[in-house]
Amino acid sequence: MASGKSGQRIEPSFGGNDDGGELRVDASDRVAGGGRKPKRAKPPERGAKGEKRARRAGGRGSGKSGSGGFFGLARRFAYWCVVLGIWGAIGVGGLVLYYGARMPSATSWSIPERPPNVKIVAANGEIIANRGATGGEAVALEDMSPYIPQAVIAIEDRRFHSHFGVDPLGLARAMLTNVMSGRMVQGGSTLTQQLAKNLFLSPERTIERKVQEVLLAFWLEQKYTKDQILAMYLNRVFFGSNAYGVEAASRRYFNKSARDVNLGEAALLAGLLKAPSRLSPARNPEAAEERAQLVLGAMREEGFINDAEIKTAMSQAPTRAKSFWSGAEHYVADMVMDQLPGMIGEVTQDLVIDTTIDLALEKRAEEILAERLETEGGKVNASQAALVSLDGTGAIRALVGGRDYAESQFDRASKAKRQPGSAFKPFVYAAALEIGRTPMSVRNDVPVRIGNWTPENYDQKYRGEVTLADALANSLNTIAAQLVMEVGPQNVVKLAHRLGIDSEMQANASIALGTSEVTLVELTSSYAPFMNGGYKATPHVIRRISTADGTVLYENTYDNPPRVLDPAVVSEMNRMMVRVLTDGTGKNARLPGWEAAGKTGTTQSFRDALFVGYTSSLATGIWFGNDDGKFMKKVTGGGLPARAWHDFMTAAHEGLSPSPLFGTTGVQPVFDQGIAAAEEMPVDGFDTGSPDVFPERPAGMDGMESMESMDGMAAADQIRPAEQAGGPIPPAGVGETTGGTRRTTLFDLLTGG
Repeated sequence: MASGKSGQRIEPSFGGNDDGGELRVDASDRVAGGGRKPKRAKPPERGAKGEKRARRAGGRGSGKSGSGGFFGLARRFAYWCVVLGIWGAIGVGGLVLYYGARMPSATSWSIPERPPNVKIVAANGEIIANRGATGGEAVALEDMSPYIPQAVIAIEDRRFHSHFGVDPLGLARAMLTNVMSGRMVQGGSTLTQQLAKNLFLSPERTIERKVQEVLLAFWLEQKYTKDQILAMYLNRVFFGSNAYGVEAASRRYFNKSARDVNLGEAALLAGLLKAPSRLSPARNPEAAEERAQLVLGAMREEGFINDAEIKTAMSQAPTRAKSFWSGAEHYVADMVMDQLPGMIGEVTQDLVIDTTIDLALEKRAEEILAERLETEGGKVNASQAALVSLDGTGAIRALVGGRDYAESQFDRASKAKRQPGSAFKPFVYAAALEIGRTPMSVRNDVPVRIGNWTPENYDQKYRGEVTLADALANSLNTIAAQLVMEVGPQNVVKLAHRLGIDSEMQANASIALGTSEVTLVELTSSYAPFMNGGYKATPHVIRRISTADGTVLYENTYDNPPRVLDPAVVSEMNRMMVRVLTDGTGKNARLPGWEAAGKTGTTQSFRDALFVGYTSSLATGIWFGNDDGKFMKKVTGGGLPARAWHDFMTAAHEGLSPSPLFGTTGVQPVFDQGIAAAEEMPVDGFDTGSPDVFPERPAGMDGMESMESMDGMAAADQIRPAEQAGGPIPPAGVGETTGGTRRTTLFDLLTGG
């Protein structure tokens, strides 16, 4: 083996050629500095076998190169993801810091008070309605149906009990779903975020609002328990149809408390949260039911319910909610809310209003009016009705303001003013009794002219000499007109105001026929003094106002009313009005077994028909007519209203023991023997503070003799000259009596000539 000059071993090189294997050293074999000479590369193989190996080697080499490129790309991708993530986190952190700095300090954050709710209850404690911005009271989580929170969690936030206010998995799922569908189909907000938005933020969709929502959600989760957050959410979230919170929604759609909601109803409520207005069963019951089925499926997936429970829920009839609050009791609720500010001022906290309403009686009244309108209304062109019933203290026991509250919320019982017609005549007769007339006083039923007014009887017939009791029973207009002019229109108005009518009335002759407009509530309450022995009966529906913790803010004081009528006048009026039902125009209102009294009323051209009557227990007024004032087809107060009155009062007196009206038993008829007793009754003024002071007779009538004789002589023959009596003079004449034996003029009436 040869050596180089440097002492290095020099390996022989054997070429793969035809040189015979001779040793060859070329320039590439030289070394310097004593280094080892590198091995020579093996010469490439010749032929097909070598080419194949070369190709295999090349393939392996290219594979290594490609593998290195893929992993390099992956490494570069991961690197940039980390970089972008860091920058993204910095950016998000900056946004959070920026928008967080714009918010008030967290130490000042507090849950805003829930808008106050007014809970209106009947006399027996049953709920009539909830009123206020929310439409329902707050219900504790443990008190509401357990299906409600389960349904809401299943469809809205399945990881509610495990996340910390924000659900990254839910957010990622929602983003992926929305991207794949190309539109917004899912939201990633948790219940906590939704509560934060409802409590503190506006509904606008901006980055700032979203950041603030997340921060507030973190704060809520840190400050409150999951149950507290869920309870706040369920009591404040919007369920459509002006219902906020599960209690309002349950009563709105199912007419029951959230405490009593079943599985199917809970699923429907939870389904509303996605789109309360669009999915409301009042607007789209099919869509609401379809959504409820999805909620049931989600509840099963979460293990809240099983297949058997789903089958039961699906077999229940779909909910068919009306488009508006329904039920006559809502007329009462409206009345309460109208009166509330005047009693306690602004409502700033949850209140409980105890009313005087008998809810069973209220529903029966609504049913009776609806039934009468359904069976008879179409035939006689009567489309509306109203009813009010109250006791002797003025406590309203039932009130129906119209045919259907869902169709019209206008209260025709307490807000509509209409002419009462002949239902006003009891006040005329009571005023006449106060100045000494009696039920047995006689007047001449003949054509009467007062100025340009000529009142006629309904049947356009005249009966000649009649007693006042007969005249009232048969609703004779001519006699009422004569009495008004004898008493004085202004004194009739004063008596009506004294008994309870608050509306302004015109003191003219036509008031005898009820031409001044009044409400049904004030007209009916003004009949109550005849029922209770002569005491004022101020109509009222609110008995007590309390806070949620029981603190009493208001309690009515109508248990000690002033006397407004002499008991003798009450007794005489009762005996007269009993005859309206037994012998007169109100026969359709008779109550078997009960002594009842009342008066019919019909206005011109049959626009309005009324019957107002009473027993010893209740005074009730009923009106039939049309909102637009269209004529009915000969509907009188003794027809449709009297029949409805009979139906209602029969139902109202079931189970009660009959009792007579005040002053109707053991009383003998009086033929104008009470004038001396009436001398201290001033019509011009009345002291309601003293129960022993009653109106005196009008000036100029002191010492006047009896108006009618005991033997029934015509009243006109006994009346002294007007200038001596000092009373008002009718400005026209009294005409010929139908069937009479002589002609009587106004002069004859006044002078006895």
